[in-house]
Amino acid sequence: MIDDLEYNTERPHLIIPEYGRHMQKMVDQCVAMEDREARNKCAKSIISVMGNLNPHLRDVPDFQHKLWDQLFIISDFKLDVDSPYPKPSREELAERPEPLDYPQNHPKYRFYGNNIKRMIDVANSWEDGDKKDGLVLTIANHMKKSFLNWNKDTVEDSVIFEHLFELSEGKIDMRESKEDLTTSKDLLQHKKRFTKKSFKGGRGRKRH
Repeated sequence: MIDDLEYNTERPHLIIPEYGRHMQKMVDQCVAMEDREARNKCAKSIISVMGNLNPHLRDVPDFQHKLWDQLFIISDFKLDVDSPYPKPSREELAERPEPLDYPQNHPKYRFYGNNIKRMIDVANSWEDGDKKDGLVLTIANHMKKSFLNWNKDTVEDSVIFEHLFELSEGKIDMRESKEDLTTSKDLLQHKKRFTKKSFKGGRGRKRH
């Protein structure tokens, strides 16, 4: 009995470990079948089992396509069957995706985030009027809140207006505006109330 024991270190490598060793053995047996009709029937049975193991994917588009791709990958691309989808290649699997550029356009004011710049661009595209003025004021208040979250306990409105002028490339100028933004005190109090509620909510949970 001891001689029949198998150790993982002595077993073949699992190509997709999530499916387990029994699934790998089923695929290997399918690859070894000489009769093409029998292989096709076996492959469809394996696809059915794989689908039952992933019921949460049934609503995902191209669910069956994904399963067939995984079947060929598990077989190390050796399975020769009639698939309803194009057979993937080893080169496609090994191909690395293109690196994504980090969308950081204004590293000087990182604490504002890139969404602020997008909002400013939208405001620049609007015609002058009350609607645009309301959006600009909302942007300025959000900038002030972001500034307080990352930097200090207080900031003058003039600093925010100067930053807004710079980020808008001079198209939005509130530097001479008499408009008052939300006070630093009110913004910080709102932040503290939110943090306190979140903390209480976390401690009040029961652990099982």
